[in-house]
Amino acid sequence: MYSFDPTNEQQMLIEAVGKFAVNDLRPAAHEAEESSELPKKLVNKGWELGLLQASIPEAYHGFGERSAVTGVLALEEMAFGDLAGTLAVLTPSLFATPILLAGSEEQKQTYLPGIVEGQWTPYTAALIEYAFDFDPNALRTTATLKDETYVLNGEKAFVPFAKDADVILVYANLNGQTQGFIVPKNSIGLTVSDEREKLMSLNALPCYRVKLDSVKVPTSNRLGGASGHGFEPILASIRVATAAAAVGVARAAFEYSMNYAKEREAFGVKIAQKQAIAFILAEMRTEIEASRLLTWEAAWKLDQGKEDAFTEAYLAATGAADMAMMVTDRAVQILGGHGYIRDHPVEMWMRNGRGFAMFTGLAIV
Repeated sequence: MYSFDPTNEQQMLIEAVGKFAVNDLRPAAHEAEESSELPKKLVNKGWELGLLQASIPEAYHGFGERSAVTGVLALEEMAFGDLAGTLAVLTPSLFATPILLAGSEEQKQTYLPGIVEGQWTPYTAALIEYAFDFDPNALRTTATLKDETYVLNGEKAFVPFAKDADVILVYANLNGQTQGFIVPKNSIGLTVSDEREKLMSLNALPCYRVKLDSVKVPTSNRLGGASGHGFEPILASIRVATAAAAVGVARAAFEYSMNYAKEREAFGVKIAQKQAIAFILAEMRTEIEASRLLTWEAAWKLDQGKEDAFTEAYLAATGAADMAMMVTDRAVQILGGHGYIRDHPVEMWMRNGRGFAMFTGLAIV
């Protein structure tokens, strides 16, 4: 049986990340969303917290061991400040964590030390595709083995920092299985869109479309080497990360709307005292706590290697996506007309909440 109490190290990490989220990310979020530009110094400061570095073993120049539980605790806390800033800070994890989980020893030695030792560098990954029925386990981007070389064809969406990344981890369908391929940016046939994706939210996070037209990579660039890798542990780690981020955003919306309700008066009383508002707030809090516990359980099962960890991760992600949409929408409703204007952050959180159903691939723990 697992404990609900964080360890001393986890508590210190939560407090450090929480201070960064509230004191740095949250104040900069509105301007970053409006200007579509996140200050580089802010990303660097978040990187210096060492979330990724603490999950990389000393053998690869990190200073810790990976823990999905620790990852979701930190990710939730940072997303409480701002989602776009959080995803920007943790973008290198999209490349490094799959290599740690499934890469060959040569791939780990080649890439991990350079990522964790240096300053923040835009290593990234491409999983999401433009498809109504997008399924990470049935990708339309294909990989074909020809003469000891893999040939990649397809199109990817929402690839963060693709324009600046020197290397991208591209996921493709190889004989019915999802596999990762390390693709250098200068590969012939790899094209990154000139313009950024125009999304409902996450405007501060530069995302691009990536096309692959017969891009050739050597067999050594297949994640895990010539024998490949299992995709389920990677996908489960992505899903619990998405769930944790959704909980963080929902928490932010709930606390903001609750504080507003305690201060806003209507007909001589605080609106928080109105039964209708009180019931809404109670339901919001209940759903947040339920999603949080499901996310923690899924992360714990991943760490313990439980057989049903992958199922739990799926349930956590799908449940959190619905929860975040409900909670952020209710937050806007509680603020009434004020919820619809950009002077209050709940409208941005609602736009973020709407996107969690398709954010699978933008975060990993």
